[in-house]
Amino acid sequence: MLKYANLCLLVLFPIAWFAPLLRAGLLPFFDLDAISMLTGLQALWAKDIFLALLVTFFALIAPMAKVAGVALVQFGLASPQLLPALQVMGRLAMADIFLIALYIVLAKGVGVGRIETGWGLYLFSFCVLASLALSHLAHRKP
Repeated sequence: MLKYANLCLLVLFPIAWFAPLLRAGLLPFFDLDAISMLTGLQALWAKDIFLALLVTFFALIAPMAKVAGVALVQFGLASPQLLPALQVMGRLAMADIFLIALYIVLAKGVGVGRIETGWGLYLFSFCVLASLALSHLAHRKP
């Protein structure tokens, strides 16, 4: 059962990347623009390549590599000794959720624009937390 729940994350993570993380607008009476993980990364690549590389690794590559690694262990294609390293990789993905939440709080505190969280933020948070839980359960399973 855990194997298949983990495999579902291979589908849910990419959906979360395209889903709106938040909606932002400059002034309260203008329409809000939806911002997804990928649109945010596109803007970041245009402004700061080093930061874009870090965010791309921790937001896209690390979570998918972790889920794929756990799947390989669960299906007997990789050694269970790989699980501690995969758990560390999963914890790093939590940094993204913290940073997004911090940016939302800071932007709301400025009061110039308007920000609303989107369903993609909850989906991405769920994927990261589910990935952590599934790898922890895989580590405990004999």
